[in-house]
Amino acid sequence: MFTSFSSVKTLLLAAALVAGLENHAFSAEASWWNKEWTMRKKVTLDTGAVGVAITQPIGSSAVLLRLSSGNLTFESAKEDGTDLRFIAEDDKTPLAFHVERFDSLMHESFVWVKVPDVKPGAQTSFWIYYGNSGAKAVRADDSKGTYDADTVLDFHFSESGSAPQDSSGGGNHADKAGKSVPGSWIGGGLMLSAQSGITVPPSPSLNWNAGGAMTLSLWIKPTSLGADAILFSRKDAIHSFVIGVNEGVPYVEIGTERSTPGAIIAAGAWKHLAVVAEGARVTLYLDGENYSTLNASLPALNTALQLGIPTAESVNPSAVTFKGEIDELQLCKIAQPAGYVKLLAANQGDTAAKFPVVGIDEASGHKGSENEFVKQLSMFKDISKDLTIDGKIVIGLCALLAVVGWVVTAIKFAYLNRIKKATNAFLGQWQNLSADLTVLDHGDPASVKSMGGNATPKIQKVLRQSPLYHIYQIGFSEIQNRAANATEGFKGLSGRSMQSIKATLDGGLVREVQRLNSNLVFLTIGIAGGPYLGLLGTVIGVMITFAVIAKSGAVEVNSIAPGIAGALLATVAGLAVAIPALFAYSYISSRIKDAISEMQIFIDEFVAKIAEAFPSANE
Repeated sequence: MFTSFSSVKTLLLAAALVAGLENHAFSAEASWWNKEWTMRKKVTLDTGAVGVAITQPIGSSAVLLRLSSGNLTFESAKEDGTDLRFIAEDDKTPLAFHVERFDSLMHESFVWVKVPDVKPGAQTSFWIYYGNSGAKAVRADDSKGTYDADTVLDFHFSESGSAPQDSSGGGNHADKAGKSVPGSWIGGGLMLSAQSGITVPPSPSLNWNAGGAMTLSLWIKPTSLGADAILFSRKDAIHSFVIGVNEGVPYVEIGTERSTPGAIIAAGAWKHLAVVAEGARVTLYLDGENYSTLNASLPALNTALQLGIPTAESVNPSAVTFKGEIDELQLCKIAQPAGYVKLLAANQGDTAAKFPVVGIDEASGHKGSENEFVKQLSMFKDISKDLTIDGKIVIGLCALLAVVGWVVTAIKFAYLNRIKKATNAFLGQWQNLSADLTVLDHGDPASVKSMGGNATPKIQKVLRQSPLYHIYQIGFSEIQNRAANATEGFKGLSGRSMQSIKATLDGGLVREVQRLNSNLVFLTIGIAGGPYLGLLGTVIGVMITFAVIAKSGAVEVNSIAPGIAGALLATVAGLAVAIPALFAYSYISSRIKDAISEMQIFIDEFVAKIAEAFPSANE
């Protein structure tokens, strides 16, 4: 009785477990935000001990997602990334975001997502949805909505050849284009030097009140460590506010007062700087940690913001422009908490590999199987966009060679198949005729053509395609000529006549061989010339790519790889011409050799049979 009760209890528990698993699977499927998006991943911001430990309040933040082939299946997303969507952890609420860069060829993307409330010492999650190639998957970027109303300026510096644009809702764009750096810390960056810098014109959203609050954040990479190198400055006739680096020591300066010095930073390394002003205290953060302080209040200023350009009436006349790169400048009109600053440094810095953490792919179950061949073709299409004009010319010539080669191959295949069929038909007729040549009236051309009356007009039409039939007619034409020119009647063929007929048949063989080999030169041109054309295109493309890199000074994979990939496409095109042409040429040549061997054997057999059928008068 006890055993039975235990068994029933076990079965009930198992049934409950199965039902629970089924309900979990059903609820996961039912919670899918939109079935038209076939793929999703979970993103987790861990501010606990396992991730990046942040114990201070954080609040709302625009979180950076660095997407690569390691954490996103780019082949499943649309080519321009317009199907990306970001949904809150409840799997219902869309999150504002904007894409700074999406490169499906290089499998690299930078996306900024607004997370309304990042919890300290806990995990905050949201979803990435993608994999919708339909018409509804249009661009949904909202850069202004990515930042809250307190963020009045945000520069990504991803523009090239144009003035930096404010991604926030402040609309505070720079006045001119600076010296952009394509591959900087996060996407594009800005190079500051004595000859380059930018100004942000004044606006009401940028006004500072005396004793007010603000937060400024940016990444810097000094190329040299000089004295009083100015990064950011703002002043009027009375007040001034300066952020700079003095001999490797970052500082904040208000009027004549400067923050306490901290540790020296190294040249050539990226560092995150943040300045938070509130009341009578200004705090300078380095890589998210408190670096130094200044007991002073924020001055009342409504003038322009200057990046890298010393003011004309600088408090320190010896001050110079900061020399190096900067990236991701953000200005808020409130004093952000220390946890917010640490989040920026951790999220955008070297710890980005573990903060945030991007989960594994989940499929909705509605995704159709995608053709791998189509994926490859799509990749070639992407690469072709980076072709230079010389590469396009080379690929065009290769395409012309390929078309000519395939046309010649098709014609030759059809021709060889016709003569093979005709030769088989002729050999069947010849086998019957050669057994008794007396049935053939060599003086009657019609009898010769019909092979002694055995070949009907329909069969003769087929026989005319065979080189053996042509040689057969040449041989009997020689016999007819000798019979017609015999003065004392045709009494047979002498040895000299047989040699002459054999020579004529060999001449016919040569002409048939020339006909068989006609136009094969186009295949040999494709075999020999295709790779050389492709190599020429690749060498020129690589040369141009390196010349552009040397001129721009941008030496990183994103500036090199597209040009190299495009240049190598020319070599691929050359090989795509040569390899099929080589295979076709080898096959056609073997068929031609077989046809030539059949003609040589037939000539020997023909001469022997004629010698027997028409012996000379002396024999």
